[in-house]
Amino acid sequence: MPQDVSIGVIGGSGLYQIEGLEIVEQVSPNTPFGEPSDSIIIADLEGTHICFLPRHGKGHHTSPSDINNRANIYALKSLGVTQIISVSACGSLKEELRPRDIVICDQLVDWTRLRTNTFFGDGIVAHVSFADPYCSRLSEVLYQSTREESVPVHKGGTYITMEGPQFSTRAESQIYQSWGLSVIGMTSAPEAKLAREAEICYAILACVTDYDVWHQGEDVTIEMVIKNLQHNIENVKKIIKRAVRRLTSDVSDCPCRQALKNAIITDPKLIPEKRKKDLELIIGKYIS
Repeated sequence: MPQDVSIGVIGGSGLYQIEGLEIVEQVSPNTPFGEPSDSIIIADLEGTHICFLPRHGKGHHTSPSDINNRANIYALKSLGVTQIISVSACGSLKEELRPRDIVICDQLVDWTRLRTNTFFGDGIVAHVSFADPYCSRLSEVLYQSTREESVPVHKGGTYITMEGPQFSTRAESQIYQSWGLSVIGMTSAPEAKLAREAEICYAILACVTDYDVWHQGEDVTIEMVIKNLQHNIENVKKIIKRAVRRLTSDVSDCPCRQALKNAIITDPKLIPEKRKKDLELIIGKYIS
């Protein structure tokens, strides 16, 4: 297995593979949290190895609420990933964020209620800082790479993650829009929270497919979403390739890589041995 896989891509709806990458191997890591969404493809992009994981599985067989986010993040970390580019389809909550635009979000509202959002619990407690949920350094690379592809892009914005799988009611959409939020989707939480706990840099390419239903006279249909999504995905593939070329494998100085420092407050002597073993990959440098 390649030893220098530091970049991971989590593909959202419509992004199940990236053409032009030379597949090195396909792996299915075991994790203490079960199986990830699908096997992980390790591929070569002009000498750089990247990991690619389809969030919903190939063929889109896993609903947003059923995604095993803990297994996904843990599996990527076990392969050496220190940076994750997340791709997510979303609806716009602002007039100026048009379908087929891309938003590099810098804030997140977690409106989910059925998902496990932490690696901790069951005898070990940690409170990581999450004031800025997306890595600013990685986000800047995505922003510049998107601009260079001449794709309409917006720097900054708040992504609200709803539970789904249904789209919003009109009343819900109007509330979210009135709060001044930017886009709405079903996947960035708890993914971003788990990446932070795992000390992985995480940033998002939020691909606008529709105006949700706050927009007067507009309903969200799957046909509309798929049409705009397909357009977005072709751009995203180019953006990812450009971003990977710009990224460095050494991100040791990024604050994301020290997120757990001083965050674990449980007395090490009280942490169950099984929990220590299960979380060794994540907590090993702090708790022996």
